[in-house]
Amino acid sequence: MSQATAECPECGGSITFKSAPVLHELVRCPDCGGELEVVDLANLTLALAPTEEEDWGE
Repeated sequence: MSQATAECPECGGSITFKSAPVLHELVRCPDCGGELEVVDLANLTLALAPTEEEDWGE
């Protein structure tokens, strides 16, 4: 089985998956350090991961 690769939407760098990617999996770009989310498996597409806001117990 060949390794899956995708392009970083932030810097255009190449991200290689050692195992099959999973929808909504979070990965980090080795080039720019951006946190990315797998948003489509058919055309292996990544998007910037949503930032989680602190609720501080509210």
